[in-house]
Amino acid sequence: MKTPATTVIPVTKVTTVISVTTVTTVIPVAAVTTITAATTTTTLLIAGGDDGLFLFLNSAELFDPSTGMWTHADNMNIHRSQHTATVLKTSKVLVTGGDNTNRVINSSELYDPSTELWSNTGSMNQRRFTHTATLLANGKVLVAGGHDSDFVLSSAELYDPSTESWTKTGSMNCKRFNHRATLLENGMVLVIGGYVESCLGSTTELYDSLTGSWTTDEDLNMKQDKEHTASVLNNGKVLVADNHYYVSFLSNAEFYSASKEVITEANKKNTT
Repeated sequence: MKTPATTVIPVTKVTTVISVTTVTTVIPVAAVTTITAATTTTTLLIAGGDDGLFLFLNSAELFDPSTGMWTHADNMNIHRSQHTATVLKTSKVLVTGGDNTNRVINSSELYDPSTELWSNTGSMNQRRFTHTATLLANGKVLVAGGHDSDFVLSSAELYDPSTESWTKTGSMNCKRFNHRATLLENGMVLVIGGYVESCLGSTTELYDSLTGSWTTDEDLNMKQDKEHTASVLNNGKVLVADNHYYVSFLSNAEFYSASKEVITEANKKNTT
């Protein structure tokens, strides 16, 4: 009998969680790797969201890029939309928060690719959706910002996979949701844009996992309030691009240099 096992996904200089835009919502997608005695398979896990008619989902599916086929996966325990999905170093997938039929939740659950099952894990201290979740170098997950349906949030917390528990960490200087968070090569987390509320500081911030504190950084040249992307390139810079339906990908883009902490506009010569 082939015994399944898991391994850490070998991802270099890119985020392990991407977003796929549907008609009504952004559904997190996580790449999971499963190893059997004969094969190693990397598939994409998509879970939750809504159907466009305000029906919130708990269903999940797996996409195999090698065959181009989708298969049903085990359902999540909670229906949720506008949540996050983060691949841990154990290859399990952590899903956090989200909207559940007009009720924002703080629950979290884990998907285990070796058993193909979901299990509940520790709940966040703050209920939130449209937040970010970033895997840190130490294996913990940083959740920051979002909305609780009443207020925009600046709070942040850490998930420890070894204890399956959450602890509060320093709050951002700005309240924000629909922002982007990117792990830099130096181990710091860069938060960019989003809907920023009541903040006289910068539209970008840096989180230091060693001190648990945030510092404001240089302002963006252009407004990046939602559906923008932030991707770490091979040279260590971060490409920030507007993903508006009616705007060319690079017509509203800029680069963040982590070494210089400087933001510059992208070259627009070849864009339409």
